[in-house]
Amino acid sequence: MVLADLGAEIIKIEPIDKGDETRNFPPFVGGMSHYYMALNRSKKSVALDLKSPEGVQIAKDLAAQSDIILENFRPGVMERLGLGYETLKVENPSLIYCSITGFGKNSPHANKPAFDIVAQALSGVMSVNCEPGQAPNKLGLPLGDMAGSIYSVFGLLAALHDRNRSGRGQLVEIAMLDSLISMQGYLSQIYFVTGESPKPVGTQHPSIVPYGSYSTSDGHVIVACLTERFWHNFARCLDRADLIDDPRFALYEARLKNRSELEPIVNSRMASESTAYWLDRLSAFDVPNAPILSIGEALEQEHVAAHGLIETVEHPEIGDLRLVRGPILFDGQGPAPAFAPSLLGEDTYEVLSEKLGFTRQQLDDLQARAVIS
Repeated sequence: MVLADLGAEIIKIEPIDKGDETRNFPPFVGGMSHYYMALNRSKKSVALDLKSPEGVQIAKDLAAQSDIILENFRPGVMERLGLGYETLKVENPSLIYCSITGFGKNSPHANKPAFDIVAQALSGVMSVNCEPGQAPNKLGLPLGDMAGSIYSVFGLLAALHDRNRSGRGQLVEIAMLDSLISMQGYLSQIYFVTGESPKPVGTQHPSIVPYGSYSTSDGHVIVACLTERFWHNFARCLDRADLIDDPRFALYEARLKNRSELEPIVNSRMASESTAYWLDRLSAFDVPNAPILSIGEALEQEHVAAHGLIETVEHPEIGDLRLVRGPILFDGQGPAPAFAPSLLGEDTYEVLSEKLGFTRQQLDDLQARAVIS
């Protein structure tokens, strides 16, 4: 989908009966799943039986004229179908072939099924995604799924750049678990430096204080004092400039050591005024802050409108459909205009006639024999 935003033509191969499993996840609008809509804008859908010799040959013929093949099966599945990298590169040496798997072919988990929550659990991220003393929790975002996708884009673009120079394609391999572990940032380094796994701190930060969500008289406000300047500004904002020179709180390490003494002072002051009061005052004192928005509030905020992050596309059965656009700008311009997520097999005839030269009679025959749909 990201590559489609960047202008690539994307052809998605789906099973002929039910298609991509996410087409079946409720809630639905006009018979189409919200889940499928969210992840499949600007992709053409070709419904193809990859268990039939003719279906495999069609896939091979499409691969022979493609820049990139992207697959997300368990290791070995594409080889058993006759669509592995070593097979396809014979006809297309410049092919870039990307495999996203849960764990990679060399992992002891290689043949286990992997989903978002499995990757989150094995990456360690769930262990710190909770308030102290609470049960581990998964991230609200499906980052276990998204991490592999994000890293695949990096790998694919680098492989394209190399191919422009060398003329050769290559195999790009991404494991979901590897990708999520790579996103741990400072959390992994805390372990390497101290020998101890980071403990959950909720919305707080494991090494920076004050930082996190603070209760107000009617809600919550996020405050993030990532530098000493912001800490000084925050202390003045609280009408507690005396805290700046207090040896218990003067430096990062001292505040971290004395978190249990500083946090009650901050909490008491924050709870004395409303959310609106603190948002105005924190901004006036140049302290990083934010309200905690719902998903709906986040999508309807002025920032989203100003950046044009929501695009309306026309769907043949649903009508107007709002989608979130990609975030990348080039010379101030956003991604290529999106088109609506396709119905299952909506583009089969068009793609096979334009790319492979099939006649209408041939396509009708293939459909009658359930090779395509």
